[in-house]
Amino acid sequence: MRGLDVGPADSLADQVRPVLDRRLLTDVDAPLAVALSGGGDSLALTLIAADWARDARRRLLILTVDHRLQPQGGAWTERCARTAERLGAGFQALAWEGPKPAAGLPAAARDARHRLLAEAGRQAGARVILMGHTASDLAEAAAMRAEGSTTPAPREWAPSPSWPEGRGVFLLRPLLGASREEIRDWLRARDETWIDDPANSDMASARARARAAGAGAVGAIAPPPEPAALAEACLFDAGCGIRLPRQALRDTPPATAQAFLGIATVCVGGGDRRPAGDRLRRVREILAGPAALATTLAGARIEADEHEVSLLREPGEARRGGLPTLYLTPGRRLVWDGRFEFTAARAGMHVDRLEGVSRRLSPEQQQILRQLPPKARLGLPVIVEGGRVACPALAEVEGVEMRPLVPDRLFAACGLVEREPV
Repeated sequence: MRGLDVGPADSLADQVRPVLDRRLLTDVDAPLAVALSGGGDSLALTLIAADWARDARRRLLILTVDHRLQPQGGAWTERCARTAERLGAGFQALAWEGPKPAAGLPAAARDARHRLLAEAGRQAGARVILMGHTASDLAEAAAMRAEGSTTPAPREWAPSPSWPEGRGVFLLRPLLGASREEIRDWLRARDETWIDDPANSDMASARARARAAGAGAVGAIAPPPEPAALAEACLFDAGCGIRLPRQALRDTPPATAQAFLGIATVCVGGGDRRPAGDRLRRVREILAGPAALATTLAGARIEADEHEVSLLREPGEARRGGLPTLYLTPGRRLVWDGRFEFTAARAGMHVDRLEGVSRRLSPEQQQILRQLPPKARLGLPVIVEGGRVACPALAEVEGVEMRPLVPDRLFAACGLVEREPV
């Protein structure tokens, strides 16, 4: 295997390794995953990560996604597999199968890539996936958004955007301080070659147009606001609803308050799409004043009086495909409505919504239920087994393990998890 020790002057590795040291654990059994496309950015990251992982006594897992969009995809995957073999790393090939959309293909491909990476990483036990986004990608994404695109800005550290596949998985992008050309110079100095995807030169793509216009030369882009203080002010109820003081929102800069509301509504609603910016801005503006509010956003119901803001799961979403029935498989961790993870010890159980079956709960659970606000009750899950109905959010149900996902998801998205979880 060709080593990376080429002398003391290694500016790119010297820039990347401190980021890895700051964000990652050493000497743990969980593998460290890296997304390798074979392009220059991901190849440089993989080489540096392999060197770091060896020193940190970590296993490296290389994940490669074939989007089935280019005839060379199979050959590119084979090339990535050879790189993994050269580095002594594990390797898994992933593929985006099925029909592709006629419109919105870049966004759909991005979503599929994140889903496949998150699923593979989580199943392998990886808690972090390294990705090769650069300062040039940051600048290009900013130029695309200025032209009306919804392309998000890559962040150095963030939870996987794929939900629920990416629960508990974080993305780390340690190359955001380096330009694309700097990275290629680093590879040339090591006699490394990389894949050039022809899609990057297709002027039908907004990213290719931004790149051709020189957007990659733009300076550093300010990171988006992280509303950690608002997340810390939240209280959670049994149904994974959120309450927080309204004054906390009023005292927070508008951009940060709006970012928090977008995150919180998605978490409580159990989905993966943030609400439209104009609607979100209007809700934030109302909450900044004294008026009462009752509205729905991203599957969440928002209610506010003078003193408190509550976000609850909107039970009416059942009519639009939310709160679906989930049949449990013994030993498998399955997610219901994006808000709760269930593991059953035996067969014959399924999860449904409480609405319409609350009278079948035990007298003890009905008494606990009456202590919750009426609108907070309807979106609760129940376990149905034969003729038995029980709500695991109110009391433990024998044979079922339930884990609420909303608190951890909110804290991760708001920046309260700063490094690889133990």
